[in-house]
Amino acid sequence: MKNSTLCVALLVLAGMGSVGRSADEPMQAGSVDSYNVVWDSPSKDYGGSMPLGNGDIGLNAWVEKDGDLQFFISKTDAWDDNARLVKVGKVRVRLEPNPFAGEGPFLQTLSLADATLKVRAGQGERKTTVTVWVDANHPVIHVATESASPLEATAVVEPWRTRQQEYTPLQCSDIMTGAPGDRLAPTIIEPDMVLAGERGRIGWYHHNARSLGPKLLAEIQGLTPLQQEDPLLHRTFGAVVTGVQGDRVDDLRLRCPAAKTQRFNIFVLTRHPARPEQWLAEMDQVIARVEGQDFAARRRAHEQWWQEFWGRSWIRATMRPGAHAAAGVRDEADYVSQMYHLQRYVNACAGRGRYPIKFNGSIFTVPLPQGKSDPDFRRWGPGYWWMNTRLPYYSMPASGDYDLMRPLFRMYADDLLELCKFRTKLYLGHDGAYYPECIYFWGPVFSETYGWQRWDQRADKLQTSGWHKWEWVGGLELCSLMLDCYEYTLEGEFLRKTLIPFAHEILTFFEQHYKTSEQGKLVMHPSQACETWWQCTNPMPELAGCLAVTQRLLALPADAAPPAERELWRRLEGKLPALPTRDVDGKKALAPAEKFDMKRNCENPELYAVFPFRRIGLGRPNLEWGVEALEHRWDRGDHGWRQDVLFMAYLGLTDDARKALVSRARHHDATSRFPAFWGPNYDWTPDQCHGGVLLKAFQAMLLQTDAQRIGLLPAWPKEWEADFKLHAPLQTVLEGKVREGKVVDLKVTPERRRKDIVIGTTQ
Repeated sequence: MKNSTLCVALLVLAGMGSVGRSADEPMQAGSVDSYNVVWDSPSKDYGGSMPLGNGDIGLNAWVEKDGDLQFFISKTDAWDDNARLVKVGKVRVRLEPNPFAGEGPFLQTLSLADATLKVRAGQGERKTTVTVWVDANHPVIHVATESASPLEATAVVEPWRTRQQEYTPLQCSDIMTGAPGDRLAPTIIEPDMVLAGERGRIGWYHHNARSLGPKLLAEIQGLTPLQQEDPLLHRTFGAVVTGVQGDRVDDLRLRCPAAKTQRFNIFVLTRHPARPEQWLAEMDQVIARVEGQDFAARRRAHEQWWQEFWGRSWIRATMRPGAHAAAGVRDEADYVSQMYHLQRYVNACAGRGRYPIKFNGSIFTVPLPQGKSDPDFRRWGPGYWWMNTRLPYYSMPASGDYDLMRPLFRMYADDLLELCKFRTKLYLGHDGAYYPECIYFWGPVFSETYGWQRWDQRADKLQTSGWHKWEWVGGLELCSLMLDCYEYTLEGEFLRKTLIPFAHEILTFFEQHYKTSEQGKLVMHPSQACETWWQCTNPMPELAGCLAVTQRLLALPADAAPPAERELWRRLEGKLPALPTRDVDGKKALAPAEKFDMKRNCENPELYAVFPFRRIGLGRPNLEWGVEALEHRWDRGDHGWRQDVLFMAYLGLTDDARKALVSRARHHDATSRFPAFWGPNYDWTPDQCHGGVLLKAFQAMLLQTDAQRIGLLPAWPKEWEADFKLHAPLQTVLEGKVREGKVVDLKVTPERRRKDIVIGTTQ
């Protein structure tokens, strides 16, 4: 987690209008349709956009008072020459005569069931419906209209990267941040290229003809022997717009003649490496392949994907009649449920691409208010902070969203494990792999974090930044997430080919890196506890992580791994010292480390034994150590990446968890009309850390698992009722209801797992 003292001043947009169901507007929980976002007025600008996506391609779409539909297009792999994750572009769709003019009715709905934006406006001869959706199975956006009388439709491309220009407001993790004068090179934004002379279509692309960072960082950080393919050079991304009977007006406009039905198709493609002519040839193939399929059949397949997604899991909660809700919320449980489903929807819209979800805005960023930035701006830049990146993923096993976890494992394990092994050997002289907190998607440490002096000209080859110099818990947390995924799915190939090889390198690092005491226990020094305590011995996050990972690996079936692997797990477990504690008012509490000093940030590393590593909690010894640590924590909060509500849920503190979760659910960005665009908090809007904690906390209040044990209602408020379907380890699915503080109509699949269920008590 990053330095929390940095902040940004944002102007609140005026006249945003309603945000669908408000916090004081109840709705009976039933299907996912209960959580649709419905607006009865157009938006002022992009601050009133709704998110759409198919897991890889995303839209921020809105309708303004002039009747124009507009949307930014994004993609999970649209990395530009400077390693920034940028927008693909922007499209405007104009209808003539304007059916939205005047004072007629207006209704805009984000339909979650089929991930479709639906706008109904006008009356009589001007009655018109516009639908927008991103095909769940193909790289194409569809905009369709139906009207009572013929309308002419024009699609307009509106580029903003129109000329080469220097980009001066560098963000943390931008390649050239912190560069000394002799190294400093300008960050140049290259223009997009508009396709010229295309018959019946328009389009554009961005081609990275140069690459600023990979070679430079490889030289500084000693990574040139790896001979990686440049991840930026010749990356090409863009879009082509077609329309039914579309006629190219000019290079930026495509017009369809007056008709009662219209449809534009926007095909979006990234290829790497690819020259522009190669990209265009592949785009032609994509268009031919998609348009060669029956449109209605593709729409049905799209709807089927989303139906299956929503059928995986749900938590639909409401207040018991007569129960007292939080101030300003008529039904707090229903409101939290809506935010839960909206955030899970946002994850699905951006979570199936080539790279993990970006914590600082995902692919749904918009410019700062009043034109203070271009659409590509995002605070904290292009890099991945592990401590932020992980948070959307902890809820996915219980939701059954294993497919959304694959990009995380692909980048960190499949793509980067060999690099991390190489870096460990080069810098530290031993085997295994450590994962730095802050890396670019191809592996190097952030330039300003590592420092600008070459690796072979410094005695200490590790990064110069103290914010996370000795913070190495990321590999352990990724092991833990992999264990979650395996325990839920029991996928043997994933266990053998990904989890065990990855865990071997992470655990080997800890065994070889630290010396042992006279008692044979590891002495983790120098070390730190997250970014908060910079001078530590035996920090809680790494100790609890090693303990959790080794114990969970040893619990696997005896034939799950070779004997040598099991011996490594046993050997390291035997070397681990006890979890650190401290005395507070005569009571024992979990501590950040055995020794800790130099506080610099506001995390609660002492509670990592509670979450994410779950060594202290309900049904386990020494629960009171966690309760005391929570009560006497140095820092408190219920927004952004703060995990207080998770600690409360896993410690069974129902009332505290309830208050914190409701507060989090109501903490959306005031500049955004969409109610589940959180932020900017410590990161950027929409803040995926904030939403990720919300998802996991809501689940953990209803369901917690520990090995084979399944705990229901461990921290569930007695005022809340619910219908739920969630997943548990060993391919288990639980579906039931909560009524008057009891679980009823519980269906357990497979039935033999019913004996492992423990029903908690509500306060």
